[in-house]
Parts: sequence; structure tokens; C-alpha cells
Amino acid sequence: MTDKSKSTQNNTSVKEYIDSLNDEQTAKDSHVLIKMMQHISGHKPKLWNVGTIGFDTYHYKYDSGREGDSLIIGFYPRKGKITVYLMDGTARYSGLLAKLGKHTATGYCIYIKRLGDIELPILEQILQQSYENIKSQDGHVNQILWKAEN
Repeated sequence: MTDKSKSTQNNTSVKEYIDSLNDEQTAKDSHVLIKMMQHISGHKPKLWNVGTIGFDTYHYKYDSGREGDSLIIGFYPRKGKITVYLMDGTARYSGLLAKLGKHTATGYCIYIKRLGDIELPILEQILQQSYENIKSQDGHVNQILWKAEN
């Protein structure tokens, strides 16, 4: 069974998508995140689903038979709120998240109103570690990493 609901690439260009946001601050923050994540991953941004901007991919296949491809790092910009995705979960970064600045976090999401509210070097460190953690799985992830033991 292939899961397409959360991991479908979109053919709209990232530039067109950012231009459509109609929010200058979110567009500026998006450009900063794109530059950061492209530097970390070495990959150009791709649009996934309705508005997630992702970098690089990994394949997952769970014991249940569910499998698919997903972005390794990415974010979803919306007016007044940016969601940063850590596909290996936020729990393993609790120490760094405590130093990040104004944000909230759930299983694999960090919610930020604007980049000016956080410490960018800390976010970059978190993203770098998350990217390296997933890449170390050799492209064969067999468990939901953000629910896995840390």
C-alpha cells in the first residue's frame, strides 16, 4: 500500500507558490529557509502536496505494508505561521528546542510565527542533525521515526 496523502510532489514551481502567498514577511522568511535547507541538503526545493517545500527524499516501508517517499527536511509557509518538519521527530531535539526562541512543537512539527522570533543558528543546527539522522538510515526507513524511541 503506497501512501500518497502526505508525500505527493506538486508540479507548481516553488517560486510561483511563494509569490502566491501575498504576505511579504512569510515570503522573506521562506527565502531564508530555502537557502538554509538547500545548503544543508544539497538539493533544490520541491513543492509537495498543497504547499510544503521539501528538500531531498527518503523511502519508507513499514511492517504494515505501508510505503512511500517523503521529504527529509522541509517547511510549510502560511501567513503568520511557518511549520518546519523534522521527519525524525522533535523529541530528540528538546535541548536545542529549549534554546530556539518563541515556538511550539508537536511530534514532528515546529511552529514559528516568524523567523525573527527564533535563533536561526539553533534552527540550522536542528535541521542539520535531523537531515543527517535520516540520511544515516541508508534510505530504508522501516519505522515512523518521530514515534520511535529516542
